[in-house]
Amino acid sequence: MGTYTTDMYEGMLSETIMIDGHGGLRINAYFARPLGPGPFPGIVLVHHRPGWDEWYKEATRRFAHHGYLAVCPNLYFAFGHGTPEDVTSKMRAAGGIPDDDVVADISGAAAYLKSMPICNGRVAGFGSCSGGRHVFLVACRTKALDAAIDCWGGSVVMKKEDLTQNAPVSPLVYAGDLSCPLLGLFGEEDRNPGPEQVAQIEAELKRLGKTYEFHSYPKAGHGFFYYHTPGYRQEQAVDGWNKIWSFIERTLSKPSP
Repeated sequence: MGTYTTDMYEGMLSETIMIDGHGGLRINAYFARPLGPGPFPGIVLVHHRPGWDEWYKEATRRFAHHGYLAVCPNLYFAFGHGTPEDVTSKMRAAGGIPDDDVVADISGAAAYLKSMPICNGRVAGFGSCSGGRHVFLVACRTKALDAAIDCWGGSVVMKKEDLTQNAPVSPLVYAGDLSCPLLGLFGEEDRNPGPEQVAQIEAELKRLGKTYEFHSYPKAGHGFFYYHTPGYRQEQAVDGWNKIWSFIERTLSKPSP
């Protein structure tokens, strides 16, 4: 938050912690915070389908560097431990994670941040890929978040034949209950969500009078923030991060009453 100058004191704490998840389950999470008395706004990072991996832990520290309490819960905790690839394979073999469990895990992570004396009482959710979908769900089904960031979240729009026991309702159905401002970042060359799905989501949010801002980037597809993949697009990613910083500065800087 704010402008960086070379004479600033900088310090950060980052570590693995345990928090309360769904059904009373204690799950591990990666936590990072700036040193200092605060109060700081909070960010819950909701990892993507490939798992609780290095990119998400780097992103957690990045938010802390910018002045936020940041926590990234391991949504795949119930599937055991191993490399992110191994655990993700177990998750896929089990048919995925139930939406209800994810909503509870993310809500628990937000409650953890808000319980900290150094939190200003305001917390946003950030997620990409499946994590963007999950952030959308939490923002609609709970009031745990004060702002939501959906980066190319797929399957927010689901057809009847796409519904499963773990995902029984299309997230867009809940749009009328969206309880906080929403920022959406998308690639025009993405297929899930494709431009037509993004347009459908935006049209519904506009019809409902919700507070949102969507940005779709040309020459970018799914995962254009991921510098370690062929889909990385530097110009679009830099602009997307700048939009994130602006959005959360506006929505989280004011302490809760």
